[in-house]
Amino acid sequence: MSKLLEIEDLRVEFQTQMGTIKAVDGISYSVTAGETVAIVGESGCGKSVSALSILRLVPSPPGRVTGGRILFEGRDLREVSEEQIREVRGAQISMVFQEPMTSLNPVLSIGVQLTESMRTHLGLTRKQATARAVELLGLVGISEAESRLRQYPHHFSGGMRQRVMIAVALSCDPKLIIADEPTTALDVTIQAQILELMKDLTRRLGVALVIITHNLGAVARYADWVNVMYAGRIVESGSTDRVFANPRHPYTIGLLTSVPRMDRKAQDRLVPIEGQPPDLGRLDEGCAYRPRCRWATEDCALSKPPLTALGDGQQAACFRAGDL
Repeated sequence: MSKLLEIEDLRVEFQTQMGTIKAVDGISYSVTAGETVAIVGESGCGKSVSALSILRLVPSPPGRVTGGRILFEGRDLREVSEEQIREVRGAQISMVFQEPMTSLNPVLSIGVQLTESMRTHLGLTRKQATARAVELLGLVGISEAESRLRQYPHHFSGGMRQRVMIAVALSCDPKLIIADEPTTALDVTIQAQILELMKDLTRRLGVALVIITHNLGAVARYADWVNVMYAGRIVESGSTDRVFANPRHPYTIGLLTSVPRMDRKAQDRLVPIEGQPPDLGRLDEGCAYRPRCRWATEDCALSKPPLTALGDGQQAACFRAGDL
């Protein structure tokens, strides 16, 4: 199957008073049509910045993409004009942000916010766009859609607002949806409903999904492929089943042993990852995970381990990946 999105050696920097911060340091991955790819890692590892870079939404200044290519259907989105990237946003690539109350405009009705992109990108009349909006709200599980279009974001619960955001993302029939921690502000039961909805819609509509999250349970259930990020780099990549069954990077192992699992005894204690994430402005030449790693060797202090193929598509950036 052909690749819909290809990220090649993407680099993003922020200029701050403390110096240059390499938020994304040379990551590469791809997404095929209809595939769900998860990007996981601790807060501050570069997950959201890498996603914003795809649609050129990184605020500049202080941020800027300094290298790499972002190929969408073979076209480098870094090279297109501002007008052309606006045509891509919403119409071909949509984004669901993590906090719907700040993403939806509080002074515009849901109907206006749903129909605006359809009228802009698809050229629909007001009547056609309204009919499509009613259909979309029904698709994402919101009843009494016609009356709901006249309401405002504050009339909806958190889960309902996130459903509206998904409807907005689907409104122009995009080929790719980027969901940036779409369930962070929701309670556990609503999280499951939203994730089930998104996975069901990708199956039915054939839309590719990139989901950014720190919820490993969601990754295990819904993702086909997983990229694990740490300190701006992808440190492990592979099919979800393979990575969860046989993690080959110490950080991935740490993540998996620090969350509850149904196949463990109830009395087993969770094993936390010791230490703190690194300061991205003070990284040395060695592996960024070294201070927290119980398998670190002298070689880990001399250079950053490259992302190395381990078989069956799995890759890990660790000098001792073959021993773990």
